[in-house]
Parts: sequence; C-alpha cells; structure tokens
Amino acid sequence: MKAEQRQGIEEHRSLGERLQATRALTLALAEPLSDADATIQPNIDASPAKWHLAHTTWFLETFVLRDHVPGYGPVDERWAFLFNSYYEGEGARLERGRRGMITRPSLDEVRGWRARVDEAVQESLPTLGAEALTLIELGIHHEQQHQELFLTDILSTFAANPLEPAYAALPLRERVAAAPMAWLPGRDGVVEIGTDGRGFAFDCEGPRHRALLHPHALASRCVSNGEWQEFIADGGYDKAGLWLSEGWDWVSREGIRGPLYWNKDGSHFTLAGRRERDPAAPVAHVSYYEADAFARWAGARLPTEAEWEDRARLADAAGGHQLDRAGAVLPAAGGDWFGDVWNWTGSAYLSYPGFRPAEGTVGEYNGKFMSGQMVLKGASCATPRGHSRASYRNFFPPAARWQFTGVRLARDV
Repeated sequence: MKAEQRQGIEEHRSLGERLQATRALTLALAEPLSDADATIQPNIDASPAKWHLAHTTWFLETFVLRDHVPGYGPVDERWAFLFNSYYEGEGARLERGRRGMITRPSLDEVRGWRARVDEAVQESLPTLGAEALTLIELGIHHEQQHQELFLTDILSTFAANPLEPAYAALPLRERVAAAPMAWLPGRDGVVEIGTDGRGFAFDCEGPRHRALLHPHALASRCVSNGEWQEFIADGGYDKAGLWLSEGWDWVSREGIRGPLYWNKDGSHFTLAGRRERDPAAPVAHVSYYEADAFARWAGARLPTEAEWEDRARLADAAGGHQLDRAGAVLPAAGGDWFGDVWNWTGSAYLSYPGFRPAEGTVGEYNGKFMSGQMVLKGASCATPRGHSRASYRNFFPPAARWQFTGVRLARDV
C-alpha cells in the first residue's frame, strides 16, 4: 500500500472517530430529558432540545448523504420541512417560533433517525470525496455549536418552569476569591487577525488581514458577579446616561433590573437548579447593552474584536472552563481567556476585506447574518472544548443574553 493511501485511510478514520464522538456527546446531553422536556420551546430565541438533535441529523443527511451517496433515501422526506433552520436553498420550512409544536416525531424516533444517519455516514466514509469530507468536518463543528445551544436552551426551558427543575447535578467547586483585576497592555500598530489557514475555520473568520490597533489595555479577567452587584447597587440600571439609546429603551420596556436568571435573594437559576451566586465567578447572561453600560460605569469600554483576538493569540484556546462531558455547567472563578463566558466586543459582526461566503447552500451559514449583530470572542463553560480559537467569531443581537455571555473590559492608554 502506498504512503498516500495509508495517509488517506488514517484521515478518514480520524474524521469518522471525531464525528462519532461529537454525535455521542449530543446524545449524552439529551439523556436526562423526557420527551416533554425535549419538545418545549420557551421563547423564539431558543429551540427545543429535540429540534437540535434532529436539525444536526438533517444537516448530515441532506448535505452529505443525499448529495454524495448514490441511492441513499431519507428516513422521512417530510422531516426536512420541520428541521431545516434557515437555508433558503433547501426550500420551505417550519416557522422558527413554532418549533415547540413538533410533538411528532417523538424523541425516540429522532434518536432512531440519528442512528440510521450515523451508520450510513460511517459506512460511506471510505468512498467519499474531498467535498463530502469537507462537509462532514463542517458538520462536526456545526453540531458542536448546537451542543452549546442545546444547553443554553434547556436552561431557558427549565427556568420558565415555576418548579425550577434541575437539568443535572452540579459538581461542587471550591470557591476562590476573584483575582485583582489588572490591566494588560496590548500591542499597538498594524497587526494581522483572522484565520491563519491552519486547521478548521468558518468562512467568516477570513481572509486574514491587517488591522490597526491604538494604544490600549485589556482586563486580566472578566467582570465578576460581585462587581456586577456593585453596579446594580449604584443604580446602574437607573442611570440613562450610562446607556445607549436603544439599550435604555430596552431596559425600560422590558423592566430589566439585573442579569438574566438572577434573583433578589442572592441566588440565580442554573442548569443544576437554583444556586447561591458566587461573587467571584464571572457574571453571565448579560446583553451587549448591559455590557456597554457597565463598561461606561467602570470608566472603561468594551474591547474591539481585533484587540481581543490579538491578545488571545497567546492563550490556550483549549484551556479554561469549557464543556468536556454531559452534565451541568456554570462559570467559575479562576479561568482564562477561553471558557466560562463569551466576551462581548464593541465590534459589529461584518465581513472582513475580501470575504466570500462558501459556495452552495452551506454558504448561507454565516454571511447572511452580517447585519445588526455584535461579535463575541472566546468560549464559554458550555462550549465543547477544542471548538473555539482566537479567530472564532461568535455573534448575537445586542439584546441577546440567554447564552453564557459576559464582559471583559478594555481602556485606552
């Protein structure tokens, strides 16, 4: 056997093993749920757990098996209408706000569908060409994104239940005091940001390009729960001068008085149910509007995407508190640049110079959302370890806060 043949076999085997591990983790995340738990949609931002299991399966069945495996037939052609998310090229789909109405197929039927698709992908893997293998790689990273969404969405689901049920037990961590916040000088001048072409990256992470940084410093850690409590006690949610106009309208209209899931008694709702807040842990579930207002109150600002990325290139993207296995997750003190909470930046989610979306329907993945969104960097405690990197560009609308979103400050020097 030639060396290149052996290398090709090993690459196929490695891809297959990583896909299998990713798919298994999703099933493990769903293990604690009943069919009813997995069907509920608490709000239009969140999707039912069952929908996440089905959508990631539809992705592989559609873009890999249907398009690249001759003779493969879908388990049920009608399910494409239910589990397509936003791919216009794949035709009509169920309205997003009605995903919680999908009582059938059942959770067990979706599990069976996943098993059939997984088997078909693994069997066809040795015969697939480069395009299909690239789509499987994309499918792995796509599913990892949905694993984080799965956790944040089930948190939203259980938080809406007056019984405050726990998704899973939360291993007790020894509490540590928050480290003093230090200011780390960033580079100034022309730097390069964006994917360097090594390893997987989404299309929106490139092309690599130059950015100009002005003298600045970044906080050595994220803002803590205790510091956020000081912001509240000082009337931060009552001072219009701290807020962007849209942010103040949002706070006033929605009656926002603190981070999502916070209670007045010093507790907050978590994946393990109601728990006492750790004052040293990074604050989570805050919007861009809140992050920006806090930064003004603190005499600072939010970092730009380029500032954050240039500094984080020195950090271990697989470090910190990230998702390793099924179970409850919660931000904790003592993390690093990656993990615990995504960091809001002051940068809008826009295309880089020379950006071109991927060809075909999968090209709708990122580029079409470059309007009205803000960039977040890093990773959270619900991000599968190894999924993120310095060039990674997460993005959400400025009012979104059901994700594990937090704040790292910056300032001009």
